[in-house]
Amino acid sequence: MSATITVRPAAPTDYTEIARITRDSYLAAGYFDDAEHPYMRQIQQVSDRAAFAPIWVAERDGVIAGSVTLARAGDKFADIARQDELEFRMLVVDPAVQRGGIGRALVQAIVAHARELDGVSAVSLTTGRDWHSAHALYESTGFRRVPERDWLVPETKIKLLVYRLEL
Repeated sequence: MSATITVRPAAPTDYTEIARITRDSYLAAGYFDDAEHPYMRQIQQVSDRAAFAPIWVAERDGVIAGSVTLARAGDKFADIARQDELEFRMLVVDPAVQRGGIGRALVQAIVAHARELDGVSAVSLTTGRDWHSAHALYESTGFRRVPERDWLVPETKIKLLVYRLEL
């Protein structure tokens, strides 16, 4: 029997678990040595993020296993979104349960949501240069690289790659 994955808006009671999953995912990816880097501290402030951007969680059999932040152009948490795009950021899956369909369920929910939004004709995202499994997920769900939009995380040497899906 396969696990049931549900995607829903995050509630304040989810924020501690979202912070843990975000921290663990970024550390497991190897971009940061510890959770005290300024960017790492920032992305763990889930309540601050939620005040300005929708955050969704994916639950597997009722347990939070992933999360994602959504943004539109001009929003505080939009890094690359253009006027016609829904951007998603910080899509993370608990390293203990990666490769179980959770990331795919989040991406599919985001794309379905974007199709319902007025004025949105594409979904965009950034991902780490070495996050090959993420690249494979995005490419398998129809996203294409937009290398001319790649950028560096402020105060780091981390280059992020941009992907876009036309709806």
